[in-house]
Amino acid sequence: MEVDFSKIEYIAFDADDTLWVNETYFREAEEAFASLLEGYETKNKIDQELFKKEMDNLALYGYGVKGFMLSMIESAMEISNGRVSLEVLDKIIGIGKKMINHPVELLDGVEEVLKTLSPKYHVMVVTKGDLLDQERKLEKSGLAQYFHHVEVLSEKKETNYSNLLEHLRIPAEKFLMIGNSLKSDVLPIVNIGAQAIHIPFHTTWQHEMVQGDHASDTYLSLDSIRGVLKYL
Repeated sequence: MEVDFSKIEYIAFDADDTLWVNETYFREAEEAFASLLEGYETKNKIDQELFKKEMDNLALYGYGVKGFMLSMIESAMEISNGRVSLEVLDKIIGIGKKMINHPVELLDGVEEVLKTLSPKYHVMVVTKGDLLDQERKLEKSGLAQYFHHVEVLSEKKETNYSNLLEHLRIPAEKFLMIGNSLKSDVLPIVNIGAQAIHIPFHTTWQHEMVQGDHASDTYLSLDSIRGVLKYL
């Protein structure tokens, strides 16, 4: 794709799996959760039931580790027909706390890119999830100094982005979003007239997968975050 970023003044980065590792820890937590409940169901069934419970709870709990932890507890009670022990429930809480307290692992090239771009553009974080958790990760990351603004959204749909740009008085044609999710970081952005760069992460949450073909001539796709420096 031929791109023209000459009008771009504002660059927003997704956080999880764009700036730092995130989804890998959720997959590890799911494995640990399935092991705790292996006496009640098959691993495949446990994975399915947990994902279903997460989807049912999104409107209540939103995204993030805390909502995931509550979904694990509810799933454990349902899968075991209420027979799950307090010891197992305590271990499930421990899985969640381990995720929250996990060191932040920056993805390769992230700080180099931010250091290069922050003097030339208004650089932002636009992510979704639990506010406290995302603020904690940003502080742990050591990257806060590079951002002019941080926004944690409940969802990343066209309306959310349009409202954000209107609130910050940013014209869509001057805005660029960089992220790993086609569903959350790319397609809604191009649909409101802004620009996007897709940098896939090796693991994608099922909820973030998109079906069908999507025209890649409306956004730029790169293998690595370092690649953005060729264009900006």
